[in-house]
Amino acid sequence: MEMRDKTVFITGSTDGVGRHVAKRLAIGGASVLVHGRDKARGASLIEEIRRAGGREPIFYPADLSSLAETRTLGEAVLANHKRLDVFISNAGIGSQNEGPARQTSRDGYELRFAVNYLAGFLLARLLLPLLKASAPSRIVNVASLGQHPIDFDDVMITKNYSGSRAYAQSKLAQIMFTIDLAQELKGSGVTANSLHPATYMNTTMVRAGGITPISTVEQGGEAILHLVSGDDVADESGLFFNGMNEARANPQAYDALARGRLRALSLELTGLDAGH
Repeated sequence: MEMRDKTVFITGSTDGVGRHVAKRLAIGGASVLVHGRDKARGASLIEEIRRAGGREPIFYPADLSSLAETRTLGEAVLANHKRLDVFISNAGIGSQNEGPARQTSRDGYELRFAVNYLAGFLLARLLLPLLKASAPSRIVNVASLGQHPIDFDDVMITKNYSGSRAYAQSKLAQIMFTIDLAQELKGSGVTANSLHPATYMNTTMVRAGGITPISTVEQGGEAILHLVSGDDVADESGLFFNGMNEARANPQAYDALARGRLRALSLELTGLDAGH
């Protein structure tokens, strides 16, 4: 896919691999919608892209731990843009960000499930009409090889909490949603794929976990850009990639019953089941 003049919305794109991808796409002539919580980081990215001769991106601030702010973000993108060629759901918090204790979102949900999964679920559902109208278009969910099956009796992990389990559960939820979405979107011209970009990239999230990085944001960025614009994946949907290669996710991802339960829960938690 030629990215010049395409509109790409990337959550969590003022830092880490999201920032790298935003910069690459803007330099390639894409109209990039940048998102983050920190306006100063957003401004510094815009300046960096301007200096590199790229197309000036538009910055949207929002805290994805609030479903109300997430909804407002989605509605702003819908109101301000006539087309959306690619939606990259990249924003996320790691297993140790802000400490190992269990934390909740502004809506009272387990924080990693809320930020890493529910916010992206809500945005994708809100943006679908625009993505369909702009087809052929793509949804790319940035997940992880770290995956933990969802215990539907305790989705918010109130018992035996660990940050790594919470993170891994939120990432599997993303992959399950991707497979579900791909089936729903068959024939619409919109594809949905997920990936593990690279292992322990040199990002704030990885360093916050006390982990020594073993790969670069450039490596992870290449894998994301492959799903964004690669001709070989133009008609592929519902797949999970490890870097550049197709891979198998946790078995629960391929359980239609589990995906149905997750979908019903997600619609309820985001308020979408009532058609709001």
